[in-house]
Amino acid sequence: MNEKKLILPRKLSGFMELEPSKQLVFDGMIEKIKKVYQTFGFMPLDTPVLEYSEILMAKSGGSIDKEVYAFKKGDTDICMRYDLTVPLARYVAMHENELAFPFKRYQIGKVYRGEKAQKGRFREFYQCDADIVGLTELSTVADGEILALVDRVFASLELKIVNHISNRNILFGFIEELKLERYSTDILTILDKIDKIGKDNAILELKNYIQSEEDCQKLIDLTLQQGSFRHVLGKIEHLCQNETYQKGIDELKEVSSYLQAMGVSEENYILDIGIIRGQNYYTGTVFEAKMPEHPEFSTVCGGGRYDNLASYYTDKKMPGVGMSIGLTRLFDLLDQNNLLPKNQPSALAVQILPMDNQYTLQCLQLQAYLSKKVASEVNYQNRSFKSKLKEANRKQVPFVIIVGEEELKLGKYTLKNMNTGEQELLSKEDCIKTLTASK
Repeated sequence: MNEKKLILPRKLSGFMELEPSKQLVFDGMIEKIKKVYQTFGFMPLDTPVLEYSEILMAKSGGSIDKEVYAFKKGDTDICMRYDLTVPLARYVAMHENELAFPFKRYQIGKVYRGEKAQKGRFREFYQCDADIVGLTELSTVADGEILALVDRVFASLELKIVNHISNRNILFGFIEELKLERYSTDILTILDKIDKIGKDNAILELKNYIQSEEDCQKLIDLTLQQGSFRHVLGKIEHLCQNETYQKGIDELKEVSSYLQAMGVSEENYILDIGIIRGQNYYTGTVFEAKMPEHPEFSTVCGGGRYDNLASYYTDKKMPGVGMSIGLTRLFDLLDQNNLLPKNQPSALAVQILPMDNQYTLQCLQLQAYLSKKVASEVNYQNRSFKSKLKEANRKQVPFVIIVGEEELKLGKYTLKNMNTGEQELLSKEDCIKTLTASK
């Protein structure tokens, strides 16, 4: 007789899988984020996980090419989406004649990157994106709106952040003034990593493109400027008269005025010229949200302004500004540091326990009544009442309703608080009042 060979249950590394109680917390965070997005007038969008390779890889390059999950089905080359921005670009190009601009959309979904799995790096992770896309033009008011949105989202999650804001035109313009625009990408790449390599190493690398050590130092000093908008703008406003540079100054002033108008506390954002955002498609406002009490978390949200979102798919100019939260990574960081928001450990408000299975029908009738207002279930397993109580404890159900002969005679039910052990005899109407009040 052949013995069945069991397969060892295991999962791929780099894929998060939560126990149900933590999944409830994760889902709760998504609901809070979604609610804020909707409060700001953003509409939901859900694009496919799979796209034609030609579409998805049009704007890729460098390390992204190596990280994309790609395969062939018949004669069709297919990729799994690695972010939510490219699918957005494809969507607005396809539907530009149907959409009302500015188009405000949010999308919360999984993306996939085949990078090396390590702490804080996932191959499958949720992104929570919100973007405002214009047709031909887009006011910088949209930049302020996205920044205010970031502030409100993290307030809803009860997480303290400071938004580090800059404008890439500042450094673009300064590099133009030095007549080094042909090296702008290389120079910005070096400036973007000052925190990692240090000031001295940054100067050494800059010397490959800039002959004057004085100019290297000026660039470094400008990049390291950070503080309140009023303070930093006062120091750098007249540093350079280049047109691009001054455009960046003007846009920063406008954004600051919009944030004040929208009631964003000045404690929650600073001007930080060192925020560059490596992606080349950012053209104006850029930002990174950080948790000041946990600098080791690095950036928990980022984004910025781009001139032409859908240039690979349409000749029409579509400027935009957006934000993205890597929720899987953020959740993992909060979990590892015992900072997860408090949440009910069970989806259930109450479990109904028949003292004897002969009362199951009455329990189901009660559950049908309660479920209109609260999450409930009946434990109909053929087990002892003591076992059912233990199971309710294991599920971390906050309340149980006990149904026995005495309760049915009185037309009332014993509602027991599983945290305090207190119980009282209540009508089904009063049971609902107590359960809803305890949420």
